[in-house]
Amino acid sequence: MSKKLNFIFVGLQRIFTDRESTATSIAKQLAKEHNVLYVNSPIDRRSYLLGSSDQFVNQHITRIKHKTETLEKVGNSLWVLYPKCIIESINWIPNTMLFSLLNKINNQRFAKEIKETIKYLKFRDYIIVNDKDIFRSFYLKEILKPMKYVYLDRDYIIGMDYWKRHGSVLEPLLMQKSDIILCNSHGFRQRALKQNPKSYYIGNGCNIEHFDYRNTYSIPHDLMGLTDKPIVGYVGALLEIRLDIDLLLYLAELRPEWNFVLVGREDIVFQNSKLHAFDNVYFLGQKDTALTPAYINYFDVCINPQLINEITNDNYPLKIDEYLAMGKPVVAMETNVMREVFSSVTYLATNYHDFLVQIEKALNIGDEAEQHRRIMLAHSHSWSSIVERVLDIIEKDCA
Repeated sequence: MSKKLNFIFVGLQRIFTDRESTATSIAKQLAKEHNVLYVNSPIDRRSYLLGSSDQFVNQHITRIKHKTETLEKVGNSLWVLYPKCIIESINWIPNTMLFSLLNKINNQRFAKEIKETIKYLKFRDYIIVNDKDIFRSFYLKEILKPMKYVYLDRDYIIGMDYWKRHGSVLEPLLMQKSDIILCNSHGFRQRALKQNPKSYYIGNGCNIEHFDYRNTYSIPHDLMGLTDKPIVGYVGALLEIRLDIDLLLYLAELRPEWNFVLVGREDIVFQNSKLHAFDNVYFLGQKDTALTPAYINYFDVCINPQLINEITNDNYPLKIDEYLAMGKPVVAMETNVMREVFSSVTYLATNYHDFLVQIEKALNIGDEAEQHRRIMLAHSHSWSSIVERVLDIIEKDCA
């Protein structure tokens, strides 16, 4: 696309944290050739008063209290807005109609600040990209009147308790009024097509420059002493709603000769699980994305022990591309996305015994040609290729 476009990103993920997302990666890639205003999530009243367990939310709150400049230019064509408006905490309201009335007030507060920033930046004919912000950005199309309103569908969040009550009603309505829906899995596209014919599959990307198998990585200090046994590793949030704790218990019990290394934040169920009693299971905590390639580099096999449910089945696990980009063998449960996208270069399982067998296969096969195929598939999922698809879809829709 030859014309320089103006993009405004709103969503659930803040742009500079210890982890990347589909939205933050697309925004950064777009900013190489287009103007991008990335709007961090506004702070709600409860978090403002009580603080948050998220350090990045607390940093935002500190900015508001200290009246720090809310707009920050972080690149030639990339700006980040830290909204100073406080929105009300209303998700506890049981009635969706009443919730929607109050939610519109929240949207108006949020939109007012975005509108002021758009005016300051002199953005015209801008495109709003909404990354799953069903509530706080529900009315932004009507209030801000963008050239195009794009909904990025990359996770089944209405399967989660927080989003279920109101999100199951409001997300279909948001999809219906969006100009374009971009989906990172075929399953999400099929779901979106029921609401909007302008729903497109774009896949997902990987920062292949960061996850580079050719780099030399020093062994992380908390892996020292563990490499005397095969390391079966996982990187990502440890959430009982997504991962099969019983599968991990099964593996750890049957293979004491392997070290199981889990890198990521634990929810309360994982914290209280029997996995902590095993001598061959190591919880290393959440690591900054900048550090994760070094951990993956020292894994002998990378795993994704997902539960199969409505949240995971069509979810595109970004970590798989990161594992593959590092040339590592991958064993995962056979979700729809794993079968559709990754079956040619990964070891897929449908039950616990099969998962164990597949890890054994992965440990015993050291084929360089197979490693090359893994790396090449990950490289085909670069963020530049994903953004090319996004721009092509927008250009055709504007024609």
